[in-house]
Amino acid sequence: MYSMTKTPSLRAQGAETEERTRDRVLHAVLEHGPVSAAELGEILGFTPAAVRRHLDALSRSSLIEIKLVANSASGAGRPARRYVLSRQGQSKLGDDYLVIARDALNALSAAAGEEAVSAFARQRYADMEKRYRPVVEAAGPDIEARAEALAKALSEDGFVASTTIVGTKSPHSTMLAVQLCQGHCPVQQLAADFPVFCDSETEVFARLLGVDVRRLSTLSSGGHVCTTHVPVGRTRSAVREPGPASGTRRVSINLQERP
Repeated sequence: MYSMTKTPSLRAQGAETEERTRDRVLHAVLEHGPVSAAELGEILGFTPAAVRRHLDALSRSSLIEIKLVANSASGAGRPARRYVLSRQGQSKLGDDYLVIARDALNALSAAAGEEAVSAFARQRYADMEKRYRPVVEAAGPDIEARAEALAKALSEDGFVASTTIVGTKSPHSTMLAVQLCQGHCPVQQLAADFPVFCDSETEVFARLLGVDVRRLSTLSSGGHVCTTHVPVGRTRSAVREPGPASGTRRVSINLQERP
């Protein structure tokens, strides 16, 4: 007697595997972007041909896009091609809340004024500040360490955050800063309509880190990451010892992304 159970065809199984692999590439672009095809291949263990095939498919689906990034070391030569998530790609990772949240905030603004929306945003980020403060305080007084602790807390909440040390050299010293980057924002599209969410988050970062910070770019305004400039101070040497903590990059650049 023959079994009536149907099994997926080899073609269907192959398509499912291909889709899962493509999702891996999409999430790798989210986590590491802006990232080159070669870097993605190393991260995922793919051949150059395989990673480019998936990147081409994601690009055709408008889930990723190419950014031309200047050489940060010298600024010379042709800009490098780097992949980042598009707005559609960000949305694919989850924004079902958007329509309801936008309608609710519009109704709140109409009923109680824009200040009511601002108060709501401040309260939302006050809760974030309360949760993050013990983590940041445990890092001690060093601003770099505090920024790294904040990035880790943000990543655990899905913001895919990282820190990069940047410096502008002069003959006798280097002015250092931390750039705190967030590759994903759960409220990106909402913040595009209500920028007070970005403003409130920036104010929380300043209070947690204990210095005045400045937003250089945001996902909601079209940037490929949210970038917050955190001043550190001057050092007499362009190379500092000991080296940066794991997961932190140290570079010397003069160009910074602006919205």
